[in-house]
Amino acid sequence: MDVKDLCLGALTYGDATGYDIKKFFESTFSHCFLAGYGSIYPALAELTGEKLVTARTVPGQAGPSRKLYHLTDAGRDAFLAKLEATEPQHKVKSEFLVLMYFAHLLPQTKLDAVLDQHLHELEQKLALIEAHEKDAGNSSGARFVRGFGRAMLGAATEYIRSHRRDLSKGGTAAAGKRSTKPARARAKPAQPAQRNRGYTNA
Repeated sequence: MDVKDLCLGALTYGDATGYDIKKFFESTFSHCFLAGYGSIYPALAELTGEKLVTARTVPGQAGPSRKLYHLTDAGRDAFLAKLEATEPQHKVKSEFLVLMYFAHLLPQTKLDAVLDQHLHELEQKLALIEAHEKDAGNSSGARFVRGFGRAMLGAATEYIRSHRRDLSKGGTAAAGKRSTKPARARAKPAQPAQRNRGYTNA
């Protein structure tokens, strides 16, 4: 699924502005799918051009007017078809885990900074889920995804706090060090001379 698909999904809960949809991403999908204004509004513009959503201008609350997006029947059908065709993969791409795998090569100050930053980001995502929980969808699926996100983020936070000391102990002591022992040559037993059995030499 991409941003366009999830914008359609957000609109199945009712008409919404781009800001509302951004809050939907932050509250429900912050732990698994990132999307900001830079991707949401172009996606909504494409969906409008494809007649999958419509847009109308409404007065803003103590501010400028805003576009309110509405899911068309064609848009609902397109999203349902996408749901049916989507395989339930769970992909993980984490530069953080790559850094942790090679933590023994990092200076201690860099390692501490990376761990502190990642903890801060995890805590921010947890706070977003809790802050916008009432604004997000309240279906059983929405509650499941929010609970799954809280469980994953909470477990990751606890794991880092409990095990970061192990990284420090493993630390940089071994970083960059190579064994100075000479490599032992593997002695091969002498092979008896063999007669040519008809094989040609390459």
